[in-house]
Parts: sequence; structure tokens; C-alpha cells
Amino acid sequence: MALTKDFRETIRERAQREPQFRAALLCEAIELMLAGDEKTDRAILRNYINATLGFQQLEAATSIPAASLMRMFGPKGNPSAKNLFGVLSHLQGQEGVTLQIRPRRG
Repeated sequence: MALTKDFRETIRERAQREPQFRAALLCEAIELMLAGDEKTDRAILRNYINATLGFQQLEAATSIPAASLMRMFGPKGNPSAKNLFGVLSHLQGQEGVTLQIRPRRG
């Protein structure tokens, strides 16, 4: 069997090369959150954080301990609204994007 590159490493490399990919990951995570798919949303945010600034740097920016951040975005994570919105605010600023919610008729 051929060896393949670890998925997280592939995400990290692409995120470092492509600003649009990073922004798309962040947007996708928030769309999933709004759709009620918290498990997938947390997994994407965790991949995004690992691929960009990392949990230690996020700790410094948000004053939330890195271990708590890792738990928040883990499979059984349950972030408080205050912590979640603090992290999302920082990530938007880092990425240079402002995400907006608009009503859409389905």
C-alpha cells in the first residue's frame, strides 16, 4: 500500500498557501454551526486553528488556555457562547474577513 500524506498536514500546507482556502474553511465551519452540525463545525475549526495560528497563539490572543481550546473544538466539545464568539472574532480579524448572517428564503 502506498503511503499517503496525513490529512491534517495536507490541510495545513494548503491553508498556508491559499488565503481563499483559509477563509472558505472558516466560513464553512460557521455555516455548519448555524445549520446545527456542531460536530463537523468543531472539527473544521480545529483543523483551521491547527493549520493557521495554532492553539498556543490562540491562547495568547483570547486568554483561553490552549488545553481548554483543544477540548472546546474536540469531538465532545461544548464551548460557551462567550468563548466561541471570542475565538470567532479573533479568527475573523486574523483572516481579514467579516462574516455576516443574512436571511435567506428556502
